[in-house]
Amino acid sequence: MAQSVLKVVDIKKSFAGVQALKGVSLEIKAGEIHCLAGENGSGKSTLIKIISGVYTPDEGQIIFGDKVYSKITPIEAIRNGIQVIYQDFSIFPNLSVMENLAFNEELANKRKLVNRKRMKKIAQEALAKINFDVDLNAKVGSLSVASKQLIAICRALMLNARLIIMDEPTTALTRKEVNALFNIILDLKKQGIATLFVSHKLDEVFEISERFTILRNGEKAAEGFTSELDNKKFTYYMTGREFEDKPFVPTNVSEDPVLSVENLSMNGFYENVNFSLHRGEILGITGLLGSGRTELALSLFGIMQADTGTIKIDGEPVKLDSPETAINHGIGYVPEDRLTEGLFLPQSIGDNIIVSELDKLSSRLGIIDRDKKKEEIRQWVDKLSIATPNPDNACSTLSGGNQQRVVLAKWLSRDLKVLVLNGPTMGVDIGSKHDIHQILRRLAEQGLGIIIISDDIPEILTNCSKILIMRNGRISAALTPDEADTQVLARYMM
Repeated sequence: MAQSVLKVVDIKKSFAGVQALKGVSLEIKAGEIHCLAGENGSGKSTLIKIISGVYTPDEGQIIFGDKVYSKITPIEAIRNGIQVIYQDFSIFPNLSVMENLAFNEELANKRKLVNRKRMKKIAQEALAKINFDVDLNAKVGSLSVASKQLIAICRALMLNARLIIMDEPTTALTRKEVNALFNIILDLKKQGIATLFVSHKLDEVFEISERFTILRNGEKAAEGFTSELDNKKFTYYMTGREFEDKPFVPTNVSEDPVLSVENLSMNGFYENVNFSLHRGEILGITGLLGSGRTELALSLFGIMQADTGTIKIDGEPVKLDSPETAINHGIGYVPEDRLTEGLFLPQSIGDNIIVSELDKLSSRLGIIDRDKKKEEIRQWVDKLSIATPNPDNACSTLSGGNQQRVVLAKWLSRDLKVLVLNGPTMGVDIGSKHDIHQILRRLAEQGLGIIIISDDIPEILTNCSKILIMRNGRISAALTPDEADTQVLARYMM
């Protein structure tokens, strides 16, 4: 039986009187691929930071082999073989691949002079551990997310890692890159190196992990072998709720299309795109990264202009040459990256909600009516169940799912005809994902035309009444959910 790499026993941790962990225990064995799952706020990040020495537990023990600690420092965690790869990878984007990989060893040996020949040898040996081929002189900031992640893994292995903790490692990866990452994790397993894979994506949990631990509200909700788990149990353990994934069937579809796209082309991105959207429909557009799906979305919102073709709103041709023009024609857009493109994170939740309707809430002199503003914010917080004790709090205090609801509220406060959503549930936990889908279905029933752009195939199949698949800038297939399943969509995408 494999030896234990790590045990945490009855770990408790509170912040300002709020108990983040309520006696959590976890064991990981050498070479094991273990999934740690839970919704946002379940305690996953707190537990990781305790294991890596960033936080000190209030109670409990951390055990590495025969060494028992009541608290550890980050250096002690590293010496015991613990390496954490956070979502930002903690790398230096302005330095080269070689400098990033050799940096720690140069510091550890207190070298005062730079020897590039020695640094090159260190970096080459690190890359060889996972057979990763990359230009040593390339600036890390210029590399893809997948390459940055592999550099972080190489650096972890240089420090004799026995357990690598990967925090939501696939958030920004394509399916091809996810497969490559999983192959590396399986190679690490052969070397006896354990992986703690932190994720809330069901398909990935089942694909890569052998055992699982699920946290909910700071407590261990379940643990066991992944082979004994199914989607329904996983979702219940994560959320404490049971969901029915019934496909969306529109019941309030308009006779005439609200949006028509005819022979739309943009050189280098997409060509001859044709489709129509009716009020009450949810149209899904899927495809791999680089298929042209995001550029098409940006064209519908006036950020990128098509070279040729026609866009019609309610049968009338329109020229969408700016976001302002798109908004004036009743089109809203929820971007792929809500943090940098969809929200003003330091500003209040309330200000983010009403930012698109300031004119409606202002007098002729441009003075905002405080009572109207307060009532508008209250209505949208209630309608979309935005979980906040106070809408005056900064938007950055919300979980990913609640931030996405704020983005939705911002657009729904306007009189929209069409809402385009690019990756509407990216980085959102299972419970919030289900709730957002229900909100979108309700909006469609109320007569809004909705476009979901996503590479989450279950999301497309369950929530869309029509599906377009894009490949190499073209529509490769137009299907109904009855004609499609995961394999069919994947075939057309590839």
